[in-house]
Amino acid sequence: MASYTSLEFSIIGKIFLKLLFLSLVLPIASSIRTTSSNNNIDWWCNQTPHPESCKYYISQTNYHEIKQKSLFRVILVQLALKQVLIMQSEARDFEKNLMSKMHKALHNDCLELYDNSIFHLNSTIKCMHNKRSCAPFDAQTWLSTAHTSIQTCPTAASELNAVDFKVSELSNNVTEMISNSLAINMDFLKQNENIPPIAKGGTKVFPSWVSSSDRELLTSSSSSIKADLVVAKDGSGQFDNIQAAIDKAASRKSNERFIIHVKKGTYVENIKVDLKNEKIMLIGDGTKQTIITGSKNAQDGFSIYDSPTAVIDAPYFIARLITFQNTAGPTKMQAVALRSASDFSVFYRCSFVAYQDTLYIQAQRQFFTGCNIYGTVDFIFGDAAVVIQNSNIYARKPLQGQSNMITAQGRDHPNKNTGISIQNCKIRAAPDLKPLVGQVKTFLGRPWKQYARVAVINTFLDTLVDPLGWSPWNNSNFALDTLYYGEYQNSGPDSSTSNRVKWPTFHVLNSSSEVFPFTIDGLLSNDNTNEPISTGL
Repeated sequence: MASYTSLEFSIIGKIFLKLLFLSLVLPIASSIRTTSSNNNIDWWCNQTPHPESCKYYISQTNYHEIKQKSLFRVILVQLALKQVLIMQSEARDFEKNLMSKMHKALHNDCLELYDNSIFHLNSTIKCMHNKRSCAPFDAQTWLSTAHTSIQTCPTAASELNAVDFKVSELSNNVTEMISNSLAINMDFLKQNENIPPIAKGGTKVFPSWVSSSDRELLTSSSSSIKADLVVAKDGSGQFDNIQAAIDKAASRKSNERFIIHVKKGTYVENIKVDLKNEKIMLIGDGTKQTIITGSKNAQDGFSIYDSPTAVIDAPYFIARLITFQNTAGPTKMQAVALRSASDFSVFYRCSFVAYQDTLYIQAQRQFFTGCNIYGTVDFIFGDAAVVIQNSNIYARKPLQGQSNMITAQGRDHPNKNTGISIQNCKIRAAPDLKPLVGQVKTFLGRPWKQYARVAVINTFLDTLVDPLGWSPWNNSNFALDTLYYGEYQNSGPDSSTSNRVKWPTFHVLNSSSEVFPFTIDGLLSNDNTNEPISTGL
């Protein structure tokens, strides 16, 4: 397991001392909208989307004059962190009152989400104090992740119709404070923006944060890779199940890349790589040989968050030549094969197989290349910044009366640097859908959240894609004036944009500057070098 360094402990300790110094436990801002009478604080807070929360919380501190935006930015994140710590404490105190199995499961999910939010807010503060090791782009990613984590707790309760489940009353206030932080940090991000031209003829295979040693692991022959642990059904490895190997890796003291070879076999288990278990690589013997499978689903009482066969939270995760699947089937509704909130993660030549909600790209920066993705409704969904490149996307036969929705992007804030980019892929009908292509509608996506953002670039669209291309959410007008959908130089029978939706938020992309935000550099790396980038030009 990755451990904090003494420097990190020192920084975190200073942060907590600062938070304690700021004030004691604060009352709920939404119930007492007392504003600061300090003109200086009012001026700063009026630059945020939620000035009243900003004024209220800062008025409870010893800050009476703020002279620099950099200080204001740190204060906002510190105050958000403090409120999440209070939420976490409240939740732990309430634990003894839980009775039902569903409530206990939701409670555990929320505690985990609060932990994740605390981790990423702390990472953001460290980033702001140590500018050499990270950039505003990193801070924006971690703030976006903290925002998503806080929002996911009430969403999970709503999905299970747990109307009597207690969600902290501070949740909305924390969301507003993180939203304010996103807005102010975006100003710093814009200062560094310098969109480079797209270089014709160049190919960038991996994001810049994939190290040369990791690139070698991804592209070399499997036989040349030396594993730290081997999992095998036939008893030829140290373990016969994958989770045991992952747990063993978590106890290591080194923070180097740790390789687990999962030999051929079908592993019926639900696996999880926890947040602190960094730099794990799972390598299989092929997507038809190494299969991880589960069957948790909504119909059996699992939230979307809790149904995945595989959960990856730790950064720098790599999977290669493995199938992740959920066999619950279409009648069981939401049943996730993989949920990933792993920053700087790579999925190389893997398969993801389920029906509704196959691939939950929950948060942070993720890269999929050479993969196969199968599903029906909203089967690539979530609020990560993700590039899916050189992959096959297969729509399957849905339930009677359902339409296929390839994406359901979850961006719920205009300043989040998240979105789905599908590049150089092939979108086709799976074998079970082929005979029904003329009867079942398939769309490139619909907006799960208000600021959904998706681009399909240099991709082959077979005959299954509806001429409209994109679908509203449940026949409503939700998000049609705030989403962003784009297509760029696609090919295939259904690639024409002449009959696409007429929403002002749908875009036929024409220029390099329009395409750049959805490239590897623009969406994943914020790498403003002139190194050629991969767009298929």
